[in-house]
Amino acid sequence: MKYQSFRPLAQVAQASTAIVLIAILSGCFGGSTKPQPAELQAMTALVSARQSWNTHVGQVNFPLELSVAGNSVGVASGDGTVALLDAQTGRDLWRVALNTPIAAGVGTDGKVAAVVTKANEVVALQDGRELWRQKLTAQAFTAPFVAGGRVFVLAGDRSVNAFDGQTGRKLWAQQRPTEPLVLRQSGVMLAVGDTLVVGLAGRLAGLNPSNGSIRWEAPIASPRGINDVERLVDLVGRVSRDGDNVCVRAFQASIGCVNAARGSLLWTKPANGVQGIHGDDRLLFGTEADGTVNAWRRSDGERAWSTDRLRYRSLTAPLVAGRSVVIGDFSGFIHLLSREDGSLLNRLPTDGSAIAAAPVLAGNTLIAVTHNGGVYGFKPE
Repeated sequence: MKYQSFRPLAQVAQASTAIVLIAILSGCFGGSTKPQPAELQAMTALVSARQSWNTHVGQVNFPLELSVAGNSVGVASGDGTVALLDAQTGRDLWRVALNTPIAAGVGTDGKVAAVVTKANEVVALQDGRELWRQKLTAQAFTAPFVAGGRVFVLAGDRSVNAFDGQTGRKLWAQQRPTEPLVLRQSGVMLAVGDTLVVGLAGRLAGLNPSNGSIRWEAPIASPRGINDVERLVDLVGRVSRDGDNVCVRAFQASIGCVNAARGSLLWTKPANGVQGIHGDDRLLFGTEADGTVNAWRRSDGERAWSTDRLRYRSLTAPLVAGRSVVIGDFSGFIHLLSREDGSLLNRLPTDGSAIAAAPVLAGNTLIAVTHNGGVYGFKPE
């Protein structure tokens, strides 16, 4: 469920700010032999769905986030194509070729869309034209968050920047002390009432969106180990929100829930996943590093069920849609699991390349994007 408010490591890279950015660590599974993905078993579809449309955006080689606003969805490709699609038909509402590689995106409120380029520029677009672009002091891997007439950007040096959505004028910046390592992966940024909630290292922080001042901080995970890699801690998207209750994952460390109205930590539990979580008012769902899919009780974090039918299939973060938990894999399949026990309800094919972003739901349309740039809309039959 999407909320928006504010109305009134396999690869190592060097950033310009001298911080080191790392992707998912090569030792996630341990050992030198790559585990074999679980074979897909024959199944009978218990939830009916059909592909209703298909379009193409270009190869996706960055941490894409699909952004839904009403009946529109923002998509982008690594080479700089940005499009706002009608989620019901897949038709372009507009499409722009920025002709520069994209590092993070897309964020949109349905009017203004924003991405970050690999040249460290925030670019805002509206109605198929560029509104403005502004330079950042560091790389960014989290899609800009667009709300309340502003564009918010979380950069790799853990700074948060706010820009006027129409002019690009910089409104404020909040800079936190930097750690040596951060993830080359989408982080956490959302609105809860009149608070901008952001993941800063292993803490969830509530910021005043008007001036960037910090209202509260809640620890989800703490650094551990003896070297910089072992001590890496970061919160990763996606996020599960139910009212003021916000639940997130700390990379390969834990999951936890916070009351974002008070800024109080409700609970944390150890969890070894690398992708974000999603949920409803009763349960949270997530994929562990080995492909095990877990469900936890939202109230206290206790395990509700677990399934290993998708182990080592390089799973996306999940999406709750109807009675299903929707998860993409490395071979282009969208798996629909039961929210109640993790049993398989259906399996939807795409183009055979990896699902490149966590699926989203716009109205009654399930939308997924593949590494090869296929954009697919599925609807219930």
